[in-house]
Amino acid sequence: MNAGAMWGLVGGIAGGVIGLAGGVVGTYCSIKNTNGPRERSFMIKSAAVCWIAILIFLALLLALPNIHRWILWIPYSILLPLGIAYCNRRQREIRQQESQGPEAQG
Repeated sequence: MNAGAMWGLVGGIAGGVIGLAGGVVGTYCSIKNTNGPRERSFMIKSAAVCWIAILIFLALLLALPNIHRWILWIPYSILLPLGIAYCNRRQREIRQQESQGPEAQG
């Protein structure tokens, strides 16, 4: 293996580790910065669904032939923003309900 290939491998591994660490820290902070039990429960479920979906996406990117990899980006690029918008809206609703007290949650 020549030096360029070695540095490419090191960069790829380092980038993957840094990206994974960023995801873990982001997930931790998202859960830690919730205001109440319903919001925390929702955030844990949302984070689990997101991690599973991204792992499936990455597994498919590694397993599928090249042309299907390109096609796989279409639903990903549509579903990711829609999922983020839904989670933000739902978290805002839960936060408003929890701030109003137990009578508003009924």
